[in-house]
Amino acid sequence: MRWNGRTVLALVLVSMMASSLFTMTFLKETTQASSLVSVSSSGKGDASDLSKLQDALEIIKRDYIQKVDNDQLIEGAIQGMIKTLDDPYSDYMNPDAAKEFTESLGSSFQGIGAEVTLQNGRVTIVSPFKGSPAEKAGLRPNDQILSVNGESLEGLDLYQAVQKIRGPKGSKAVLKVIRAGSTEPMTITCIRDDIPIETVYNEVITKDNKKYGKLEISQFSVDTAKHFKEQLAALEKQGIEGLIIDVRGNPGGYLLAVKEIGELLVPKQGVIVKIQYGDNAKGEEVMRSTLDKAKPYPVVVLIDNGSASASEILAGAMRDSAGYKLVGEKSFGKGTVQNTVEMRDKSQLKLTIAKWLTPSGEWIHKKGIEPDYKVQQPTYFTATQLPQDKVLQRDQNGADVKNLQVILEGLGLAPGRTDGYFDEKTEAAVKRFQTSKKLPATGKVEKATAAALQEAILAQIKDPKNDKQLQKAVEVLAEQGKAK
Repeated sequence: MRWNGRTVLALVLVSMMASSLFTMTFLKETTQASSLVSVSSSGKGDASDLSKLQDALEIIKRDYIQKVDNDQLIEGAIQGMIKTLDDPYSDYMNPDAAKEFTESLGSSFQGIGAEVTLQNGRVTIVSPFKGSPAEKAGLRPNDQILSVNGESLEGLDLYQAVQKIRGPKGSKAVLKVIRAGSTEPMTITCIRDDIPIETVYNEVITKDNKKYGKLEISQFSVDTAKHFKEQLAALEKQGIEGLIIDVRGNPGGYLLAVKEIGELLVPKQGVIVKIQYGDNAKGEEVMRSTLDKAKPYPVVVLIDNGSASASEILAGAMRDSAGYKLVGEKSFGKGTVQNTVEMRDKSQLKLTIAKWLTPSGEWIHKKGIEPDYKVQQPTYFTATQLPQDKVLQRDQNGADVKNLQVILEGLGLAPGRTDGYFDEKTEAAVKRFQTSKKLPATGKVEKATAAALQEAILAQIKDPKNDKQLQKAVEVLAEQGKAK
């Protein structure tokens, strides 16, 4: 899709901190739409429908007790039409919001670095970006943000809410968050930063004298396929005997990017994805690989509940058309395609125009893709940042204490319970940690202890030996290598 002849969808996803789950964007030429009241009718009943809308506008302007701006009414009418679609992925940006979004399509942007959408009226995390403040602070997929720096997000549309979350580098975003399975909000503080656009990361994993390549794709932007191809070639030069493709926490992005990556991996000119339009005249579009032979080594794909849309397309293609195994957790479940049109006043409409199916014909929307090997990470992988503005101590109760106990248990310090009550065993565990770090052994979690605990648990999480899903993927590659 192009705006005024310039391809700007290249970085749609990476600036998604300022938008609403464009987790798969369709590459398509569009024409500019007219303003609302001047759209020409083109179907049976259209003229009368627009006449009714015009009548309502004129009646309100003539009879309403207060003066109402014409633009305000038109903006409200558009918002109302979008709302009646009952589709969290269709949206409208007024000229100011659209301008800010377009300007954010650069080499980096400033914010907390997370993909967000509206679900049941709440701003919901799809996935934090790799290495972002959101990830470091412990935000997880499906976390719901209730307020930012004390300001409630209730009743705001997505763009209004995002304006509260975004901010300059170095500033704080203190979030009140509800996590699935908990009724009590927790406080998570993110220090906003520059969010760079790096989408492919590679490494070599050696086990039992075997070399396995790992390519992590954090999102699908315009250069992702190019970088993937380059880094895959570099791994192959090192003589890898298996490949892990990691799309965990990848919220999706550019359709062309996932198509080009699929063409590097899906053998026998297999199907990558099927696109079905609502308009029967357009029918179904099938995207196929141009590759003939499969790679000479086994491939495994890592997925989790933060893998959405374009990530799910790749996972589905690798499973259905290539027979490769999926490891991890069930994916997010977004099976629709959006297209954005710029209108004459520079406002933008984003509409769902199609749904996509896996090569086997499955529509995974709201269902996700189940892995072949279901593996859950250790509980402490879900730990969030400990509060910096209060002290946790004996006889307290709540979500912050429960989070503390999860961290202590993850560090092998045996707090005795993880139900959120700070008892003597939890206090003893805190004292053991403080002693090991040469901190005053008070048994209270103040700022210095909280920071040390945070650093320790992040080191645990980042250690590949503790990544059960990754270790399972390596195990599957080893088994498949033996089978050959």
